[in-house]
Amino acid sequence: MAEVYKTGCVLCAQNCGLEAQVLDNRIVKTRGDRANARSNGYACRKGLNVVFHQHNADRLRFPLKRTEKGFERIPWEQALREIAGRLQEIVGSNGPRSLAYMGGGGQGCHFEAAFGVRLLRAMGSQYHYSALAQEFSGMFWVHGRTLGRQYIHLVPDIEHTDLLLAIGWNGMQSHQVPQAPRHLQRISKDPDKLLIVVDPRLSETAKIADIHLAIRPGTDALLLKAMIAMVLAEGWENKSYLEERTSGFDHVRSIFENFDCRAAVAACELDYERVREVCRLFASRTSCLRYDLGVMMNRHSAAASYLAILFQALCGRLGVRGGSVIPGHLMPIGSTSDENNPKTWRTVSTGFFPVAGTYPPNCMPEEILSDNPERLRAVLVSGSNPLRSYADTTAYEEAFNRLDLLVTTEVAMTETARLSHYVLPARSGYESWDGTFFAWTFPGIFFQMRRPIVEPEGEALEAGEILVRLADRLGVIPPIPKELYEAARAGRERFAVALGEHIAKEPGAARSLPFIVAKTLGKTLGSVHLAALWGILQTAPASFRQAAARAGFTAGPTQGEEIFRKILEHPEGIWIGELDPERNFEQLKTHDSRVCMHIPELIETIDGLHAESEIQLLKPLPEFPLVLMAGKHVSTNANTLMRNPAWNKGFRGCTLAMHPEDAKALGLEDGQMAQVTTEAGSESVELEITTSARKGHVSMPHGFGLVYEGKSHGANVNRLTKNTNRDHLGTPMHRYVPCRVEAAACRR
Repeated sequence: MAEVYKTGCVLCAQNCGLEAQVLDNRIVKTRGDRANARSNGYACRKGLNVVFHQHNADRLRFPLKRTEKGFERIPWEQALREIAGRLQEIVGSNGPRSLAYMGGGGQGCHFEAAFGVRLLRAMGSQYHYSALAQEFSGMFWVHGRTLGRQYIHLVPDIEHTDLLLAIGWNGMQSHQVPQAPRHLQRISKDPDKLLIVVDPRLSETAKIADIHLAIRPGTDALLLKAMIAMVLAEGWENKSYLEERTSGFDHVRSIFENFDCRAAVAACELDYERVREVCRLFASRTSCLRYDLGVMMNRHSAAASYLAILFQALCGRLGVRGGSVIPGHLMPIGSTSDENNPKTWRTVSTGFFPVAGTYPPNCMPEEILSDNPERLRAVLVSGSNPLRSYADTTAYEEAFNRLDLLVTTEVAMTETARLSHYVLPARSGYESWDGTFFAWTFPGIFFQMRRPIVEPEGEALEAGEILVRLADRLGVIPPIPKELYEAARAGRERFAVALGEHIAKEPGAARSLPFIVAKTLGKTLGSVHLAALWGILQTAPASFRQAAARAGFTAGPTQGEEIFRKILEHPEGIWIGELDPERNFEQLKTHDSRVCMHIPELIETIDGLHAESEIQLLKPLPEFPLVLMAGKHVSTNANTLMRNPAWNKGFRGCTLAMHPEDAKALGLEDGQMAQVTTEAGSESVELEITTSARKGHVSMPHGFGLVYEGKSHGANVNRLTKNTNRDHLGTPMHRYVPCRVEAAACRR
């Protein structure tokens, strides 16, 4: 009989609670876990099909080394010895700028990041590349300027709002907040609430909206500027909020005065009176705003994020109940980077600086292919698949083939792994202790530490354990006194005292704390990830400790241990902290504890946004008359975490969505194979003719083009995205890719 275990989904950032049935060491079925306080039994079809992630023919079981004859299985000791030797040789000869780490834990397993970043720093490098800088750089950078830290984020207080304005967000498919479809449907059906969607397409969310503004692709920033100007012109701004809660707006107010809103709205191909009514409703009601990749990976990404902050603050909707609020967290996602600090590296060839501690993946191919003596020569990839996840697959293939060393630590044999010199098998999220630090809830702080529910096949290790062993081989972990090992065996209370005494004697040891805890307490607990969680709770900042006390945990030195034990007792996850909803502004880190409304670096961009200039810039190119939305979120994609395409049997998983009028003009039919061409390349994909598409605008999901058991499934949209089609922060403009479409040579 199958045993049932509490666990969570690892296929998107919501990590919904699951109950998994396990029989003969295989997950055979999953369902939503009603005991999970964050997801309350909700799970989408991805979580319900997680078996296809866990069990597939591409799973890795042993360390592999690429040879002239192909990949050969080798012992762990040999793999780590050879990798460490090559790293020491490369960095020793070319300097620390020759090394980069690409990782961070992805959607479901964050604990390896603590070890990956420490290993990188110990080798002298700052080059941490991650998906954070692929999608969120504009928003994070703006939050650093306006809210005080790049790791401070905003979430909609969706349970208490009565108007939700969604810009470039299709929450019915992409979630991005817990139980998003449930909340969106609830708001949509409530006669006292309003759902307003700004999206070029008639998306699944737009279909249930009270108001849908079918905006012209690429004009989000222009629309937001017009909306701010309308609020000011009508006198709808919240004057008391501006005076008490913000600073610097007088420096930017003139940009919006005498702005031609009608011309701007017309350039966005929207109705002026309808947009004006949206502004009135937002300014006068308990409202919140949620924008997503439709804005963040589009033209003027940083400017649009800045304008979104201004618009919400102008209406008094930041940091208040029912508005956009700052959630609490156990660990922040990312850090804060200061590009003006001379100690902060910029990429050698492209000159990009980090945002939230990470560099943009879209510049990595150039950093490898450069002739600069300090070019990238060695890359450690952990839990990431840049050959499918990031822009310009072709450029990445060329670059990775030039590397002196490419090491991939992964659950399955991904496209990136196939190009690697060494492939190291990591345990999945269901074979190891692991969790995430996504802070999407308010006012509670939720945490779930997933435990192993199936045994790994072969010799796979926890991802963090692999990095600890490699660090040990490299000799970057300082000597650990035997007293610490003895204390760890004697119990966590004694170990905490011994660890504190050790750091007091050796202050430099604090920089290697994750490695020290992993090698000592990790052995006792049987997991370096579990040991890392214990360490995080012992060193949590005062702000979290206060939130934990508000949630019922005892204040004082034993609080971390109390929370740790409680987490272990509740595999379904628990609330570990509680913010005071009426004191949300205490989360700000600006010098005056106000929202900073003035970002000098973006003033010229905002000031230059006008209907006339945008119309000229958005004129279709003769060779590429259509606009491609590259990377559409649909219920049938999960990046490349789902290797076995059988989970989509019966679904049209990967199609190019096109409006009927465009299809008719091109002589194309539903279901036929179409050829999509951009400056980056061409791909053949099944055509789907639908009225949900916008005329002149086509869309295609990401995460396809996988080769599984010798057969290709779908088309790889990143063959169509040029890595140089990006903004000044390195964010790719995936939501605005000029293209053309024609019939492919064959039909399905």
